Amino acid sequence: MSKTIFITGASKGFGRVWTESALKNGYNVIATARNISALDSLVVKFGKAILPLQLDVTDRNAGIDAIKRGHKHFGRLDVLINNAGYGLFGAIEENTEEEIRNQMETNFFGALWLTQAVIPIMREQGSGHIIQISSIGGVITLPIMGIYHASKFALEAFSESLANEVSQFGVKVSIVEPGGYETDWLGASSINSKPIDQYNGIKDFLNSMMEGQKFNPENTGPALLKLIEEEKPPLRVLFGKVWPMVKGIYEERMKTWEDWQELSVSAS
Repeated sequence: MSKTIFITGASKGFGRVWTESALKNGYNVIATARNISALDSLVVKFGKAILPLQLDVTDRNAGIDAIKRGHKHFGRLDVLINNAGYGLFGAIEENTEEEIRNQMETNFFGALWLTQAVIPIMREQGSGHIIQISSIGGVITLPIMGIYHASKFALEAFSESLANEVSQFGVKVSIVEPGGYETDWLGASSINSKPIDQYNGIKDFLNSMMEGQKFNPENTGPALLKLIEEEKPPLRVLFGKVWPMVKGIYEERMKTWEDWQELSVSAS
């Protein structure tokens, strides 16, 4: 039986790549986007295998309704991929309240609402796989991206707890942590706070760092499908050549904790 995948942010970037890859490999896809006309060509090509639904993930009730409609349409819902999100760039001092709240509404709350909506369905089925699209920015931090990091760290935190809660029902949870890919994440899909000149030097450094992080998003299609088909998928998996960066950061954290053990124990 073909698996049915519900994916947010399906009209472009990773979402588009994964939607096409899934359809080409015989999956049914509930593809959501703010602008579903961008999915018209896929409907023509794949017909009844794709159900496009307009969705703003920040609208909790709309998200619940989309999950129900998708489930009713295909009769089951095997995989939820919470992909919709964007980057907010700016120093903490530069970020406005509106920018911060909007970032959390999409990257954190949007994924949370859909996750809550799908759990009862998967619990009743006795199977399912919730895939949260985090980021290398959900594992390590860089300057000028503090609120984006906060949204992804929060996503990872609740997802890790969730994995321990739902495993008893046959439901799996995976957190995908991509590095830098050549999508429009740095372009049209990002927001930049009003700049303060004193942070320009840090921004130039960050831009130079990102030049080396331009992986091909098309390569993630087969990787994601392999994750979906794994009987025992990992809780966390990196996408892209980012392991050395992560390894160095965690080794540094471990060393700091170890070096300050005397102080830690004194506080017991």
